[in-house]
Amino acid sequence: MLKYFQSSVSWWLSTYSQNGFFCAHAGTRGTVCGATMGQLTSKSASDAAESNTVPGIRFTSHGDPPPPHSSPRTDPGDSGPNLQIPGTGGGDSERQEMRRSSIYSTIDMVPKLDFYAGSLSPRHVRPSLETLRRPTPFDGVVQRDASWEFLLGKICHLERVRCMLNIWGVILFLRLSWITSEAGILLTCVIILLSVVITSVTALSVSAIATNGRVNSGGAYFMISRTLGPEMGGPIGVVFSFANALACALNTVGFAEVIRDLLQEFGLGMVDAENDVRIIGVITVSFLLLISLAGMEWEAKAQILFFVILLISFANYFVGTLIPPDEEKRSKGIFGYRGEIFSDNLMSKYTNGNDFFAVFAIFFPSAIGILSGVNISGDLKDPATAIPKGTLGAIFLTTLSYLGICVTIGSVVVREASGNVTDVLLGNSTDGCKGVACQLGWNFTDCMDAVGADGCQYGLAHSPKVLGQVSGFNYLITAGVFAASLSSALGFLVSAPKVFQCLCRDNIYPYIGFFAKGYGKNDEPLRAYLLCYVIAIAFILIAQLNIIAALISNFFLCSYALINFSCFHASITNSPGWRPSFHYYSKWTALVGAMISVGLMFAFSWRVAVATVCIILFLFAYVAYNKPQVNWGTSLQAGRYNIALSYSVALSRVEDHVKNFRPQCLVLTGPPNQRPALVDFVGAFTKHISLMICGDVLMGQSRVATETDGMVKWLNKRKVRSFYTPFDSDSLRGGTRQLMQAAGLGKLKPNTLVLGFKTGWREASEESLVDYVNTIYDTFDSNHCVILLRMMDGLDVSDHFGYEGEKLFRRVTEIRRQGGGGPLMSLPWVSSSTSVTWPCMTSPPSPPGLTLLVPYLLTRRKNWGQSKVRVFILGDEQNMEEGMISLLKRFRLDFHDVIWIIRSRIFFSLSLRSLKRFEDIVAPYRLNEEQQDGASESELKTLCPLKISDKEMEALRTKSNTKVRLNEIIRRNSEHAALVLVSLPVPQTDCPMSLYMAWLEALTSGLHCPVVLIRGNQQNVLTFYCQ
Repeated sequence: MLKYFQSSVSWWLSTYSQNGFFCAHAGTRGTVCGATMGQLTSKSASDAAESNTVPGIRFTSHGDPPPPHSSPRTDPGDSGPNLQIPGTGGGDSERQEMRRSSIYSTIDMVPKLDFYAGSLSPRHVRPSLETLRRPTPFDGVVQRDASWEFLLGKICHLERVRCMLNIWGVILFLRLSWITSEAGILLTCVIILLSVVITSVTALSVSAIATNGRVNSGGAYFMISRTLGPEMGGPIGVVFSFANALACALNTVGFAEVIRDLLQEFGLGMVDAENDVRIIGVITVSFLLLISLAGMEWEAKAQILFFVILLISFANYFVGTLIPPDEEKRSKGIFGYRGEIFSDNLMSKYTNGNDFFAVFAIFFPSAIGILSGVNISGDLKDPATAIPKGTLGAIFLTTLSYLGICVTIGSVVVREASGNVTDVLLGNSTDGCKGVACQLGWNFTDCMDAVGADGCQYGLAHSPKVLGQVSGFNYLITAGVFAASLSSALGFLVSAPKVFQCLCRDNIYPYIGFFAKGYGKNDEPLRAYLLCYVIAIAFILIAQLNIIAALISNFFLCSYALINFSCFHASITNSPGWRPSFHYYSKWTALVGAMISVGLMFAFSWRVAVATVCIILFLFAYVAYNKPQVNWGTSLQAGRYNIALSYSVALSRVEDHVKNFRPQCLVLTGPPNQRPALVDFVGAFTKHISLMICGDVLMGQSRVATETDGMVKWLNKRKVRSFYTPFDSDSLRGGTRQLMQAAGLGKLKPNTLVLGFKTGWREASEESLVDYVNTIYDTFDSNHCVILLRMMDGLDVSDHFGYEGEKLFRRVTEIRRQGGGGPLMSLPWVSSSTSVTWPCMTSPPSPPGLTLLVPYLLTRRKNWGQSKVRVFILGDEQNMEEGMISLLKRFRLDFHDVIWIIRSRIFFSLSLRSLKRFEDIVAPYRLNEEQQDGASESELKTLCPLKISDKEMEALRTKSNTKVRLNEIIRRNSEHAALVLVSLPVPQTDCPMSLYMAWLEALTSGLHCPVVLIRGNQQNVLTFYCQ
């Protein structure tokens, strides 16, 4: 045995090494794979036996194996790779060589099902990369991992039996003969085959979805919701559960009709024909409820008994068609196989205003049983195997039975007969005789011309008990009707609660969680059973089989359409997760099946179809609005990814245009939940408009994945449309520079940096302040726009509110109404023909568009819709006012007021108190001549970059006074404003950092409302041209 094993391994290694790759399985613990540098030369089996080794492989029992992160190496002296196996020797040199480590180990654990089971096996956790890279002790003994093994599924014919029982319902025994009479044999076969096309395509789609992963209880709802998401799964779960309850009522009413007819034969009627059906139906469904409450074991045993009875009844029927009829049967229109009868029944003959689709709608409930196995998929041990084989097998066998009964019954029985044995034709005269029975020696003309109780009571068109009359023994067909109706009713009574229980447990809709509770070892939904029982009784009281059948057809066709569309959508998205083991399906046939189902819905009854669609749209809108927090990896997510990727690539091929400019913001929020005001402000003008990325520069710390997920969930809970991007860096400046370069995708990249004003900058360390100001400088250098937000109480709320925070920005900027107007929004806008501190104005003027665009975007939001925007312009020439106002009108920004301020006059009333306050701000950073102590100014600036020399202070005195005076104007004119936006000064390279921060402090101090400092990148963002 050992020689055979050695020879096999030798051949195997030599064969696969020809391609430069070898792979050896080490028991059940792992797999050793490696790449060879050349071909392996295998030894003969005899040589291997003499050396007690397999060629190219060494075995050991006492040495240490390679560490977990080492890869097997080939011995230079050997002809192939060497792997030591216990019990055959080996030395320290080999062990030392095999201890040479690589980055990742090539000896991996065998994949475990528990690692892929997700929430189904929460006790098992997949090892992380950190765990895999950590050295672990190894005792040289390979142990077999027997923690799990696949369970063999139940025999698939049990699922097939369930489907067949639900397809062989009351329609087969009580309505198929009438449908054949109305539509004729030809069109009845078309109806059957068209139903088979729909059910077969749906079965293929169901098989594909069911074999793409583990299917739990919930049937069609589970598959649709896990494929298309809760938005489509929720509505269909409600409709499908309701349809199953109606199907239970349908089959119960059919059973009650048969019992009523039997009672009337023996003169045992209770009240009247209709009320007898109601009484018998309520009693029957109560009895079925007791069987369901007993558990799935009793229900399965009952289904097997019903199946045997049905097979016997079918045999009884087909045998009966071969028995020559007697006089009594002939009087009822049964003549045996006759070509005349077949020809007469071949074409349609509609009565009472019926047409093809009206008859089709009554027949279609016979095809709704294909999902009965899917509905109890949670009770199947191997649904991936049982569902495809069982469902397709059931469709094939039941189709043969329906076609066989349709053709035979149409060849044996005439459409109308009186049941009177005296209606025999005497002689060969057929004058005045109507119908094909005249050719067979019978005259049913009198009953055919009569109406009401005097009309024909037998034949295909009038007697629902034709199958029993044709069969060899009538009461065996009655037993078959009992079995078909009760088995179908029981199946639907079990299916509806299980589907509804799964829906309730997903918490998609409110107030239905009460029905999610299960009882017993099989988790039986007893409460849902009672709900289904009440619904079934409500429709049993209608006591009209045809009315209930028409309702059910639309509901199930809607379900079939969504199942097929689910398969089509999952296939067309090309998601790597769509890997069904059932390959005999096509996405295009699934799409055609969905379209046919929708078309038949409206062909059967457009009113019911419209009502069904309205119900589904209402339920869909509710789920879409509430957005339940579930993640099922649906095809809609894959579709969104494909669409986003395609449009992102397409967008990168298009040149930017000024009309499509959007402020795409990189917001330095840190942890977003610590600065909710900054998040809310940017979200207010970017939501549904442009890109927003919350950047978090992590300096000297790390953030685990769970914390990152928590930030994303916080943004989603706050309904902020933003991405969250953490980034490790040594400084704010370095992290921001990297984020501006790397964040985004294609044209979806930030063009605007938003950060909070450094409120405590005077108390901050020199390194921190330099880092902050250099971040602003780098943003200007990278040609990005800059927005600073200052809240008087600061932005960081982590010390006061923890991680949750409050909507401070919305609270502070709540509407302050003046009369009937909305909140005011002040836009101080400074212009000069020479100064570079503020936007340069030319003639005609060219306004800073971003400062005007942001407030316009804010006013498009509901909270700011009633705001009045005032614009303050600081200029040098009085005659520029009219041109500026005309320009603003062309931009169509709808400003409430424009105020022009002459620059030469603003210093007339400059407050000495304000100047003193500004001097106090810059005083700690002044570098006086007596402080130099002989050192040059450049040397001191290098040592103290924040210091301001007297020369620099005097050179920038005018600009400093301008900032102080502007603050006075803003405070005087914006007393009732909810938000103030100011053009951000652009510092020159010779402007000290501390002086620049003092300017920002002077501009924004003393205001009760948030202040926004904005500066564009000197590119047009507004235009009044069409191209």
